Amino acid sequence: MCGIFTYCNFLVEKDRRAICDILVNALQRLEYRGYDSAGIGIDGDHEGEVLLFKQVGKVAALRQLIDSSNVDFTKTFFAQCSIAHTRWATHGQPSPINCHPLRSDKNNEFIVVHNGIVTNSPELRQVLQKRGYVFESETDTEAVAVLCKYIWDSQPSQRLTFTTLVKAVIKELEGSFAFVFKSIHFPNEVVTARRGSPLLIGVKTDKKLKVDFVDVELTQDQEKFGSTAATATPVAPTANGMLAPPTMAQSKIERQQSRAFLSDDGMPQPIEFFIASDASAVIEHTKRVLYLEDDDIAHIAEGELHIHRLRRDDNISAVRAIETLEIELAEIMKGKFDHFMQKEIYEQPESVVNTMRGRVNFDTRKITLGGLRSYLNVIRRCRRIVFCACGTSYHSCIATRAIFEELTEIPVSVELASDFLDRKTPIFRDDVCVFVSQSGETADTILAMRYCLERGALCVGVVNTVGSTISRESHCGIHINAGPEIGVASTKAYTSQYIALIMMAIQLSEDRISLTQRRNQIIDGLHELPGQIQKVLASDHLLQVFAKETLANSRSLLIMGRGFQYATCLEGALKIKEISYMHSEGILAGELKHGPLALIDENMPVIIIMTRDSLYPKVQSALAQVTARKGQPIIICNDDDDSINPKMKTIRVPRTVDCLQGLLNIIPLQLLSYHLAILNGFDVDFPRNLAKSVTTE
Repeated sequence: MCGIFTYCNFLVEKDRRAICDILVNALQRLEYRGYDSAGIGIDGDHEGEVLLFKQVGKVAALRQLIDSSNVDFTKTFFAQCSIAHTRWATHGQPSPINCHPLRSDKNNEFIVVHNGIVTNSPELRQVLQKRGYVFESETDTEAVAVLCKYIWDSQPSQRLTFTTLVKAVIKELEGSFAFVFKSIHFPNEVVTARRGSPLLIGVKTDKKLKVDFVDVELTQDQEKFGSTAATATPVAPTANGMLAPPTMAQSKIERQQSRAFLSDDGMPQPIEFFIASDASAVIEHTKRVLYLEDDDIAHIAEGELHIHRLRRDDNISAVRAIETLEIELAEIMKGKFDHFMQKEIYEQPESVVNTMRGRVNFDTRKITLGGLRSYLNVIRRCRRIVFCACGTSYHSCIATRAIFEELTEIPVSVELASDFLDRKTPIFRDDVCVFVSQSGETADTILAMRYCLERGALCVGVVNTVGSTISRESHCGIHINAGPEIGVASTKAYTSQYIALIMMAIQLSEDRISLTQRRNQIIDGLHELPGQIQKVLASDHLLQVFAKETLANSRSLLIMGRGFQYATCLEGALKIKEISYMHSEGILAGELKHGPLALIDENMPVIIIMTRDSLYPKVQSALAQVTARKGQPIIICNDDDDSINPKMKTIRVPRTVDCLQGLLNIIPLQLLSYHLAILNGFDVDFPRNLAKSVTTE
């Protein structure tokens, strides 16, 4: 959804042109998340002045607006903090006035950027308007900015610190959010806070940081955390010379200085901070990042980062580790491809290998998922397995449900996260709940996970993003290691989730000797998979012809199959819907005579997935029903299938094990959706109304 970026420099010389370029370039890195307008807030020429630039449309339009302004781009700053945002409209139409940063008043006393939704904003707005405060936008975020001013104005005799002010504001808010606050009353400072929406902070220095973590600082009423301070009993250095993180049993004291950001002589050092909602925005600047937890409040001032807590929580660590990002800048660039989606489709031979790397031993035919090792016996003894996900991730669960049931003989249910919550589904302590999400930040899936955690179920996360909320809050899990996925329409993440879940099913069944032959058959199929995907991609030119000559002018499309291929139908239809805006529907072929057959005529495009498995004769029956109604189907079939009438249009794919066949069958549908979007002139990577990471319900 929306994207946040903040840049702060201290003792590092930057002119205004360089600062604006850093902000705008970061917003372009965040474009894939989905947005309809963008804006930045930077320091003006005079103390206490903040300049706002806001524009509807692409980030390129914002860049043009900035370039056409008459500000002095040569002005130099040795210390400053600037904020930027891409907005995806939830409250109010896309317009410059509704675009972030939102301000508290015409003097820009407080400006705010925000991801998420403040659910009690109407009540806050009503209270503040009764007190004489004026609103200019339709957004929920403006209520937060105005609330900052109200609390500040209410304390004229006892001026609050920036952190204390933000704490007072956050305590009044309901909903999920990530904020960055900037104020003319606190020059060269920003405060950021999160609850249910991701935020990370990148750190860039010339010298190595004194320690590789940041202490959580506490007020007197939160001393139970056991934070450290300058007057504390010294913490012993480790063998590598770094200071060890404090334990909960150490002295109950308050920290006055952020020790990670001091040089060896105790003096502040030149440093740059980058606050972002996604690692892709900071990777070109630094790989050293820390992830904020829910209810963390971080304050950056004078080259130091201080982290505070909104409330005491004994289950939250007293430090935030500074981690090293694994991704490379080249991974989030298009390279030789025209679009990110195209690149990610073509990356699947490598991404499926990365998912299996270090986990599958093809010589011994053994699978080891380290993240599940300690919990295998618990999972094997469970009463049922509940998969919970949204969109494409939900389809990967549907695709692997049958093999889970076959290999484990444990009842399996697959739930859409939103419906799972709406129904208040009964969950018990002997259930295992698996939460699948590419970003690990999907709001409905996170809420479903917390619902299950409260009820004592074992929660397993299957995610692509290291450090995401699901990966941190679940008991155990699997990182699918597909690499960064920028295109809104998920492609390589689907195939990697599929494989990760297949591997999980195989590992859970390892204690059953009777299934050895079946497991070996699947593992051998996994070994052949990358080469087979490459063969499917080689037929892309034929799919372009189908898209142009058969489907481009159609308004609707039916995709049907059954068994393992039902999920392929659902996922293929979703891809066509979200990228080409064509109405498409995935249909279980067994349900054809129960309604969908009424739609079939010579003008209705139909794709039938008819690859060889135990249900092949039943799909043949569905094909006969379609052709009897003058349907002109396109058949996805195996390349060695000679039983199909040569006059029929076919898309040929290699044959593999039945439970893996969907991995090959989905790729032609991904490519068809891509080509249909191109033919109709649509923006493939940024489909209208959609966002990459859905961080609100």
